[in-house]
Amino acid sequence: MIDIKLIRENPDLVKENIKKKFQDAKLPLVDEVVELDKKARATQQEADALRAERNQISKQIGALMKQGKKEEAEEVKKKVAEFAARLEELEAQEGPLQEEIKSRMMRIPNIIDPSVPIGKDDSENVEIERFGEPVVPDFEVPYHTEIMAKFAGIDLEAAGRVAGNGFYYLQGDIARLHSAVLSYARDFMIDRGFTYCIPPYMIRSAVVSGVMSFEEMDAMMYKIEGEDLYLIGTSEHSMIGSFIDQMLEEDSLPRTLTSYSPCFRKEKGAHGIEERGVYRIHQFEKQEMVVVCKPEDSPYWYDQLWKNTVDFFRTLDIPVRTLECCSGDLADLKVKSLDVEAWSPRQKKYFEVGSCSNLGDAQARRLRIRVKGKDGKYFAHTLNNTVVAPPRMLIAFLENNLQADGSIRIPEALRPYMGGKEEIR
Repeated sequence: MIDIKLIRENPDLVKENIKKKFQDAKLPLVDEVVELDKKARATQQEADALRAERNQISKQIGALMKQGKKEEAEEVKKKVAEFAARLEELEAQEGPLQEEIKSRMMRIPNIIDPSVPIGKDDSENVEIERFGEPVVPDFEVPYHTEIMAKFAGIDLEAAGRVAGNGFYYLQGDIARLHSAVLSYARDFMIDRGFTYCIPPYMIRSAVVSGVMSFEEMDAMMYKIEGEDLYLIGTSEHSMIGSFIDQMLEEDSLPRTLTSYSPCFRKEKGAHGIEERGVYRIHQFEKQEMVVVCKPEDSPYWYDQLWKNTVDFFRTLDIPVRTLECCSGDLADLKVKSLDVEAWSPRQKKYFEVGSCSNLGDAQARRLRIRVKGKDGKYFAHTLNNTVVAPPRMLIAFLENNLQADGSIRIPEALRPYMGGKEEIR
């Protein structure tokens, strides 16, 4: 959510930003907010003036009563009664007007960073840099579920009977590999100075609406029937939510946190053949990183966050690249975003394994996360990024570490978490 002062003072800039995101249907929201805001401020000004005048007249009544001028006092009381009726009418308008403004403000996208490339969708994202040499081996790389099945490591059929499509059982060495990657990711981030957290896996609607747009909420979140609770789609939601209604001391920033959680997503819509297996699923686990910082520090932390993910994947001998997300691919709260993609030797192309986002003060405004500084109070900036999200990441791991004889090589960094094994067979 952007600052309403920006809409008051520069509505054309807000409209231009909406156009850059190819969301022209939202353009009328700006004019609606401007008009509603004028009405709300006029209502408040009239109400404030009446309250001040009522207070002044109330003092006159007291003075008249002391002077024994009861008739005059009664006449003045009638005026106070008239003020009270009008004031009640105005106060009844104030709440609904503010709700009307808020409902529209929540749908107006955040102002994107000037460096963001302009494009309609993810097909126009811009490659920034590659890390590691993508290799295509001289032997056939099977589909990831076939690799897992050779190790008796996956059972999709049983999961289908128990929960339906989009779920899985991991077993044996593949399940151990899954857990090892998460344990390594935890220690990797702790070694980089982040505080390890395990958050609640459910959050209230006030937090959901604070961390994402309504469109994202509908597409992603599972609601608990009969409760004001949602299953988290990522631990970032729960972690940022922990700061709701907080006044942070400037000296306590930045807060750098890394969190583990299961994640639950609807994953609406039809998906292609390459998104079968464990690529696009309703339940998975993830190690996340979150930063709450001063506004001037958010560009620095944005770079640090995506570099952490690149470094993590490179320690596992997985080639990756970074892509700058274009304007049309940015969720409404994001100022800037970058995807990390891993190399798939089987597909001979990269696919997304993580997303780094700078949300500016959008989440902080919605959740009222403020900072008390030397020069006054202001809203914090929030950022997040994926460290690793198996089992999707296992696709890249298995393909890039598959050997000609069908065994899986274990990179040195991961061996302590796999009981010292150098490979699995």
